[in-house]
This record gives sequence, structure tokens and C-alpha cells, in this order.
Amino acid sequence: MQNTERSLHHLEKIVAIAALAAVFALMIGFAQAADQNKGAKKSDEVFLRSAVALVQDAASGETLIAKNQNAVLPIASITKLMTAMVILDAGLNLEQRVAISDEDYDLLKGTRSRLRPGTVLTRDELLLLALMSSENRAAASLARTFPGGPATFVAAMNAKAAALGMSDSRFVDPTGLSSANVSTAHDLARMVAAAHEYPLIRQYSTRDSAIVQAFGRPLGYRNTNGLVRSVHWDIGLSKTGYISEAGRCLVMRVRLSSREVIVVLLDSWGKLSRVGDANRIKKWLETQAVAGRRS
Repeated sequence: MQNTERSLHHLEKIVAIAALAAVFALMIGFAQAADQNKGAKKSDEVFLRSAVALVQDAASGETLIAKNQNAVLPIASITKLMTAMVILDAGLNLEQRVAISDEDYDLLKGTRSRLRPGTVLTRDELLLLALMSSENRAAASLARTFPGGPATFVAAMNAKAAALGMSDSRFVDPTGLSSANVSTAHDLARMVAAAHEYPLIRQYSTRDSAIVQAFGRPLGYRNTNGLVRSVHWDIGLSKTGYISEAGRCLVMRVRLSSREVIVVLLDSWGKLSRVGDANRIKKWLETQAVAGRRS
């Protein structure tokens, strides 16, 4: 009888220890889940209409906001940042005059252009129009007159992407009109960082407006990103994009709350949604900065 009581007592101890261990494990699990949710909420606090979003600290690479950052999607005219880098890397004469050709027509989407065949502009002017106003014939003519032609140009685009570590990106044309030009927000952040190293890309992509001469008449163009005209924004690099498969896209390198950040917004379907998302990101970062100073 005494041995039986001793065995029961020993068994009760084992059960009690096991129960305590289980409770302790649950507490650790809850704490880890809370930490994970806390990190996730950092991005969830910002309501964004774009299907894909990424905001990175330009200096440290820290991710401040992320939403589907590794989804591979068409990138539309964001492509033209790569087009510009390939042109500038080649060291071509930017003052060389180039004539717009029938070959520069958009036969894929049928987009319009005021650059009629026979219009003669410098390579520099074509680069400006491609970056600032997303002129498709300008970008197409840059690739057509590249040494080796469009095929060599596209190969150079993909080689540049590989060199930048853009492993989930692919380019098939210099304009972005093809939905086969694809990338991720993560890769595009790399591309924006690289493009920002080129003074001419910074200057042309953020210029408010420009006038070029075509057939002796002035043609006025404006930046496709209206935020460059706002006194509330300090934008160091900008590029918009749109085709139906990609939705409305926007990438920027911008100074917000005393820090340089890279913003990538893809697949925003409302006409003003990408601008609205940019403003929501700006407000969130400003709120975070104020809260940080108070704490």
C-alpha cells in the first residue's frame, strides 16, 4: 500500500512538470506570434490600393513597408529606367541627331505620339522625353539606333539587370509596352537605386516640363508624375508606367521625414490610386517620425 502511494505521488510530480512545460511552451509561442504580428503590423498600418508595394530606406536597405514584394508582374514604362541606363552606359554621343522612323510606331498597343516619322531630335532630347513624359517612340528610336539594333539593345538590358542582381526580371523591349517586361518590387528597388547614380536620369526623370522643336514647331511635354510639381515633395528620381496588364505603376527615390527612401508601387488600378498611395506612405512615415521623436 505504501509503495502504491509512493508511485502515485511520483506520477503526480511527472504530470505536474509536464503540465508546466506545456504552459511554458505555449507562453513562448504566444510571445513569438505577438512579435511576428508586431512586425507585420508595421506595414498593415498603411492602407494601400496598389497590389504591390515596397518602401525601403535608401541608405540601409531596411524595409519599411512591404506588400507582395516578390510577386512577378508586368512593369510597363518603369522599363524606361533600364533603357536610359543602357544608353548612358554605352557612352553614345547624346548630341547625335536621330530621325523618328515608321519602325518606332507602337503596333502592340496602338499608343499615340506627337513624334511623327521624320521628326529629328538629338539622342539627349529623346532620352529626356522617354524619362520625363514616357514617350514610347522616343524610347523605341533609342533602341533602334543603338549599335547592333533593338535585339542587341534588349540583350544589354537583360545583362544590366543580371549585373544588378535583378534575378526575377526580364526585358523584351525598351518601352515597356510588352507585358513580357516583368519584375518584382524587390528587383525594381535595386533598379531605382542604380538609376539614381546617373545624374542625367535624376535630372530628366524629375523635370516638370520641356519643349522640343519638331518640323520647326515647338512641342510641349510634361512629367507624367504630377508629384514632381508639388512643393510638398522632394523627389530625386521618378518614373510612372501603365499598360492594362500592369495597372498603374510608380517608382521614386524621395526624401521623406529627413530620410531618403525608395518607393515602388505596382498594379494600382484606380487612375489616382498610385498618387493616393504615395501620399498615404508619406503621411505614415511623417507620423512615425513624430512618434519616434516623442518616445
